[in-house]
Amino acid sequence: MISLSVTGLTKKYNRKIVLNDVQFGHHSGILGISGANGSGKSTLMKCLAGLLRPNSGSIDWKLNGNLLSPTELKNHIGYAAPYISLYEEFTVLENLEFLSEVSQQHLNETDIQQLLDKTETDSLKDKLYKSLSTGQQQRVKLASSLIRDPDVLFWDEPGSNLDSDGHQLVSRILSEQKEKGCLIFLASNDPDEIALCDDVLALSH
Repeated sequence: MISLSVTGLTKKYNRKIVLNDVQFGHHSGILGISGANGSGKSTLMKCLAGLLRPNSGSIDWKLNGNLLSPTELKNHIGYAAPYISLYEEFTVLENLEFLSEVSQQHLNETDIQQLLDKTETDSLKDKLYKSLSTGQQQRVKLASSLIRDPDVLFWDEPGSNLDSDGHQLVSRILSEQKEKGCLIFLASNDPDEIALCDDVLALSH
């Protein structure tokens, strides 16, 4: 079981303080990170996932009580966000196959088919990523975040550019991942998405 403890987390860009003395813990279910645009939701997610280094404070990840190093943590994480893009010149299938190899998951055809089915992207698998609509691209991003079968899932604005079917898809996958014991972080300013969360950390400017 993975758990997180954050103490005194502060992040500045030049002199602008984006996060100031944030502290919380998370050890099961879905934690919503809410707040207006510019409140630091994405910055916090990046800090938690080890993509950004905070100016001060501690972020302690533990697996069964043992501290995880940032390198070890990477093997447990899935991440989807508007600012993380996939390879435009690859088809959907090629993207998933490539990411599977890079993350050393070496998924077989059946595993990848399950990801396509889960995110309802099977009909898109032979299309170039750059030819897809933004909503279709978002579904593929969600699929890519599940390649590792992660213990920790970071979804930043998962419903962006999705239609009502897409929002139901987000809700269903979150429910499935939670059921499996996945620790989930969901950054959003969409009240419907925040309503899916077990706890909410509200950031203010």
